[in-house]
Amino acid sequence: QAQLVESGGGLVQPGGSLRLSCAASGFRLDYYAIGWFRQAPGKRREGVSYISSSDGEAYYADSVKGRFTIYRDNAKNLVYLQMNSLKSEDTAVYYCAAGLGSEVSVAWETGYEFGAWGQGTQVTVSS
Repeated sequence: QAQLVESGGGLVQPGGSLRLSCAASGFRLDYYAIGWFRQAPGKRREGVSYISSSDGEAYYADSVKGRFTIYRDNAKNLVYLQMNSLKSEDTAVYYCAAGLGSEVSVAWETGYEFGAWGQGTQVTVSS
């Protein structure tokens, strides 16, 4: 059965960096659009970034533009989220998810166009 697993979270100081990884078993990530989402306690789930399968184009929420980068390593069946210049506001549980196809719509941030989800990895940005 399809399964996603996130890794790479941890505790970092403001201004620091982390790289999150999304790994799959049971299917290949390069067949699908892959999204990263996050949720902090008491807040709604937020779309962070996604990368399409058909053309590899990446999209980012305004809050992370210029700081985060999503990219694939298809040989390893992985999708990464490189996070730089981290802020306390980035503290959340981060999830990766596979889209229902190679592309998603302008409503991707709702998460409704994504199927398989990982269990999440905690990112804490604090001094």
